[in-house]
Amino acid sequence: MKTLYKNCTLLDGTPDMSPIPGSSVLVDDDRILAVYTEKDGPKSTDGNIVDLNGAYLLPGFVNLHIHVPADGKPKKKETDNAKKVRILTSNPLTRYLVRKMCEKYVLTELLSGCTTVRAVGGVQKYDSDLRDDINSGKLDGPRMLVANMAISVPGGHMAGSLAYEALSEDHARELVRIIAKDKPDLIKLMITGGVLDAKKVGEPGVLRMPASYVKAACDEAHKLGFYVAAHVESPEGVKVALENGVDTIEHGAKMDDEMISLFKEHGAKLVTTLSPALPYALFDRSVSYCTEMAQENGKIVFEGIIDCAINALKNDIPVGLGTDTGCPFITHYDMWREINYYVKYCGVSSTYALHTATLGNAKIIGIDNETGSIEPGKSADFIVCKENPLEDLSRLRQLELVVFRGKAYEHPKIKKMQKVENELDKWL
Repeated sequence: MKTLYKNCTLLDGTPDMSPIPGSSVLVDDDRILAVYTEKDGPKSTDGNIVDLNGAYLLPGFVNLHIHVPADGKPKKKETDNAKKVRILTSNPLTRYLVRKMCEKYVLTELLSGCTTVRAVGGVQKYDSDLRDDINSGKLDGPRMLVANMAISVPGGHMAGSLAYEALSEDHARELVRIIAKDKPDLIKLMITGGVLDAKKVGEPGVLRMPASYVKAACDEAHKLGFYVAAHVESPEGVKVALENGVDTIEHGAKMDDEMISLFKEHGAKLVTTLSPALPYALFDRSVSYCTEMAQENGKIVFEGIIDCAINALKNDIPVGLGTDTGCPFITHYDMWREINYYVKYCGVSSTYALHTATLGNAKIIGIDNETGSIEPGKSADFIVCKENPLEDLSRLRQLELVVFRGKAYEHPKIKKMQKVENELDKWL
């Protein structure tokens, strides 16, 4: 059945979009059939009519970096993630509980406005199972592109929890083949360490994965038709990643001329994640519960990510956005904050930030023919908020409507962590 969403103010997702009042969007099943302006809009349709009363309609967000099995709740003490995953996957009951938890988290992503997410490191093959159940209509959730388990090395980032441990070049190739059996959409590598696994101040993002392992994994992934994303938080790590075949750099680090050349030479893209480092870098440690060393290293990573994004933009290197949901204080409902940080710390306009979070992100992962903008023929993926988000991005925290593949979720309600909200609101 057709549905006409009439009397909206349209923001179409293009780089120079401006509000178009009096617009209408005609949806037929899961597709956008037509987009009308005030002059050419239909007076009626043979299906449902939804009057949006001038509210703002824009594409659903594309969140390029999440980890499904975590909610972002702050913890006073660090936990042994590898041990935790072993326990949670040890018997049918705990596996069932993990599955139900993940179902709740992907639905939260959707109801907060993310109609597409890219899961880049998860537990076993839960992510691809969720994706397949969403695609078949068994489960409500967003479009998912998934990596399932990532590949790390002993002592490396997320080793033993969200990532297998490669022991050699041949083993790295074998792990790619093992992951490929569950039909992921991409392969994820953990090339460097992060903030919490640094051993001293000044070395966050220390190189963990040998360059030869990176090349072996990338070659095998590309041979099988997968692109490769990599966790990288140091200049050395970025260079090793780009020189050996990585397609998207996740996070980034302070950029120099050599990095710029490598990005351009290899046609690589940057996925900026401002959200996860901000609490470590800027919060009082009594709030973040992090050590002095973690805070100092958090500052290095945060400043490096900002510098990388700014210089990538200056040099026409494609930049996308993701929240890195699962890190402390980073929830499954706050993509709008990442968009706001992009404006605040990288100096882009609200218009360009919204474009990046929608059509720009869709282009980076090659699905811009399917979603990311409000155009006839594309999937009916859009959100509606009462007031102009270009004037205040925080208006996106409460949506009137989410539509994904034509299915409407009216007045979506999300259970939020008030302490997290209160602390993050101080940094808007």
